[in-house]
Amino acid sequence: MVIQIKYKFKNKALLADLSLLFVAIIWGSGFVATKNALDAYSPYFIIASRFSIACLFIGIIFAKKIKSINKKDLLAGSIIGFFLFFGFATQTVGLQYTTAAKQSFLTGTNVVMVPFVYWIVKKQKPDIYNLTATFLCLIGIGFLTFEGSLRINLGDGLTLMCALFFACHIVAVGYFAENHDPIILTFIQFLVASILSIISVFMFNELPSSFSKEGLFPILYLGLFSTLLAFLIQNVSQKFTTPTHAAIILCLESVFGSLLSCFLLGESFTYKMFIGCAVIFLAIITAETKWEFLKATEVENNYEY
Repeated sequence: MVIQIKYKFKNKALLADLSLLFVAIIWGSGFVATKNALDAYSPYFIIASRFSIACLFIGIIFAKKIKSINKKDLLAGSIIGFFLFFGFATQTVGLQYTTAAKQSFLTGTNVVMVPFVYWIVKKQKPDIYNLTATFLCLIGIGFLTFEGSLRINLGDGLTLMCALFFACHIVAVGYFAENHDPIILTFIQFLVASILSIISVFMFNELPSSFSKEGLFPILYLGLFSTLLAFLIQNVSQKFTTPTHAAIILCLESVFGSLLSCFLLGESFTYKMFIGCAVIFLAIITAETKWEFLKATEVENNYEY
């Protein structure tokens, strides 16, 4: 009986890990989809479309739960949605001036920034792993962004800003999720992000004069897969696997984003960029896992012996 329970648990854990791997692939491919969408539509129109689609579907799927929204939910979700919007706004605008391969790794630096944002909010100092990850991250950014001079181009600069907004978004979600329903928070943040995006479309006069099939498919993909489906799968899957497993697998988003950008968009990938990506990936792994999976393996080996 015990063996059967353990077997079922392992099956669920394996399925959860595979589901998170699927999420990492979807998020990685989102950089390619956004780059393709930018050929037909403006940044704010793309953001408005993807969040409006995701908000509409999550509103239909969880209609009963959403009816119970109160003022505290609205305040919490609005703060989260504010950071979510500016994260995607700086990322999407920045992608016009840099490559998807570079941006996928630069966006991943948000996990290195999270402990420092958390320090401001909760007064909890970063540990040695966070400081090491920050040092590695700075080296990686240098390899990835400096092109002949000590100057970061506009696209890379906006992407680093986007990483900071995503770090604030992660901390805000962690801060409010304890006392609020995650589905309700997800719906409200999608709604706020879509409203701010729609306002930006009219503010910057970015409403398209015509609609092309080539641009609509990437937008639908971003709304249904990269936003709605990926978030839902992540929330469910993380209940059946360890945080360390989830962190390592989701870190692969940067790898998939870079690889898919090279294969599908034909972007060049130099040795200098490879070194930068490798160092940033090492920084992300260090910040997210603190190398606990190595400690766990060592304990298991000692136990088996």
